[in-house]
Amino acid sequence: MTNFTPAELAAHLKDGLLSFPATAFDDELEFDEEAYREHVAWQASYDVGGLFAAGGTGEGFSLTVEENARVVRAAVEASRDEVPVLGSAGGWTKNAVANAQAAEEAGAEGLLVLPPYLTECTQEGLVAHVSAIAEATKLPLIVYNRANAVYSAETVGTLADRHENFIGFKDANGDIEHLAKVTARNGDRLFYLGGLPTAETYALPLLQMGMSTYSSAMFNFVPEFALEFYADVRRQDRAAVTEKLTRFVLPYLDIRDRGQGFGVSIVKAGIRAIGRSVGSVRPPLKNLSEQDLADLTALIDAAGVRPRA
Repeated sequence: MTNFTPAELAAHLKDGLLSFPATAFDDELEFDEEAYREHVAWQASYDVGGLFAAGGTGEGFSLTVEENARVVRAAVEASRDEVPVLGSAGGWTKNAVANAQAAEEAGAEGLLVLPPYLTECTQEGLVAHVSAIAEATKLPLIVYNRANAVYSAETVGTLADRHENFIGFKDANGDIEHLAKVTARNGDRLFYLGGLPTAETYALPLLQMGMSTYSSAMFNFVPEFALEFYADVRRQDRAAVTEKLTRFVLPYLDIRDRGQGFGVSIVKAGIRAIGRSVGSVRPPLKNLSEQDLADLTALIDAAGVRPRA
């Protein structure tokens, strides 16, 4: 039983920080449900707008349909009613439809439609892909504009006209011209959120494009800092944002950029650095080295961002 209509969910999500809980794995790289529930409950104890289960930071790309369903259900049950959980619909179309239906059955409030697996896409193909998902569930949908799924303004408009449960556009490309076309064409019919890697870096300028929120991966391990940063962005306090970028975010990026795929790996390392654990990343991702972890731990302490709770 969901608590939000599509319009209510959009209104709720656009005015709060969003995050993607890291999916916990045990030593055999199997889903560690107990550790995951503990992590989600801790994340949901903060004043966060919503949590996206089995998304990019949650390594949704490495989950089977059955695992995806378990992850979403565990997140729904571990979160507070005030913190909606959205599932993810990834992979090829039938796989994404199965994800969507399982998320609805698990009690998720909505879905993030991840890019289809591997193949390049035409705009007609993207319309057909998202429409198949939208027609298979009553859950509100947000499309993720990145990689091989770059939605034109016209495609976004077609989907918005066709599906009442299509509510949001998440961007990971940062193409200002493209964003201007999408937002001008669709206006307040949708809400818009930032999804570039380490979204804090781009949050203030994208606010001017109508992106009132974004997904924060670092919320996984420095939630208080992430919420303070978001508050600074919404106040358009440029000096405070610049100070936080300089003190923690930009040095954090230097560590993240030491290896391909470290955008996810560094999040799990950060969780470990603060004394919690959700295990390792699954291949083809690679964990940070012990030196990288030591550098990240030192940065967390030097920047004074270690969480109090």
